[in-house]
Amino acid sequence: MRIENKRIAILDIGTNTFHILIAELDKNGQFESLHREKVPVKLGQGGINQNLITDAAIERAKDAFKYFKELLSSFQVTHLKTIATSAVRNATNTSSFVEMAYNSFDIEIEVIDGNREAELIYKGVKKAIPLDSQRSLIIDIGGGSVEFIICNNATIFWKKSFEIGGQRLVEKFHQNDPINKKETESLLSYIDIQLKELVIACNKYQPINLIGASGAFETLSDIYYEEHHITGSILNRSFHILPKQAFKNIHQELIRKTTRERMAIPGMIEMRVDMIVVSSFLIDYVLEKNNLNQIFTSSYALKEGVLSEFY
Repeated sequence: MRIENKRIAILDIGTNTFHILIAELDKNGQFESLHREKVPVKLGQGGINQNLITDAAIERAKDAFKYFKELLSSFQVTHLKTIATSAVRNATNTSSFVEMAYNSFDIEIEVIDGNREAELIYKGVKKAIPLDSQRSLIIDIGGGSVEFIICNNATIFWKKSFEIGGQRLVEKFHQNDPINKKETESLLSYIDIQLKELVIACNKYQPINLIGASGAFETLSDIYYEEHHITGSILNRSFHILPKQAFKNIHQELIRKTTRERMAIPGMIEMRVDMIVVSSFLIDYVLEKNNLNQIFTSSYALKEGVLSEFY
């Protein structure tokens, strides 16, 4: 779909966070980002592993939709595309949630499957990182699902979405604060069972780098930059490098700390503090199991992928 000189908003209805991107596209197919924002709705909280969007979560979603409608009006947005992922696609009350959004806020939600989600993440990452012929493994850790894409600049070799997102893992395995040995062992055993297909695919296609799309990876990078007092123009780039050993050090720090102690880490944000531990375990597992060399963090993910289809 080619739309010129129009203001477009992409609304990503995630399991933990609702993301909005407002951009203006010109006749050359370039976009200027006008506004980006994350709202911690926690749509999956309390019901994600029962495939239910709870009444409390629906009320939080209504508050977010009301705010977004005001934002769309203030920016004079002409086109809105709204995508929903794991929490909505797996819920037994998906239809009533989608109807609520349309009837009350005139927001038409497209619920996508995991393969489509992975494809859009790939398109978004390609806008952020100058991929080449070398193969990389992209990971997007959401609250409900995790998408893995083995790719290079021209091809997706393999992709799959696993319903093992951060909110699901927290509710299954992280009840103590800090996480204890028994929970850790159960978590890692579960990840190992769930990701057997990923290990087989990595053995076949041999990616050499890990690319983390947005979310937890951005927070891990922020912690690294705060620790090393990195400031200036580097922080405005669409992608960053997170040294593998730096991640290892942060991982060990995170798993030892309580929620309050994690929140005190410079670079940590409140919307990530609960899921960052299980996300960190997942990243560490993937790094070690597949012998990946380097970590890149992409600031772009699904919503930028959706935007790319407008031109």
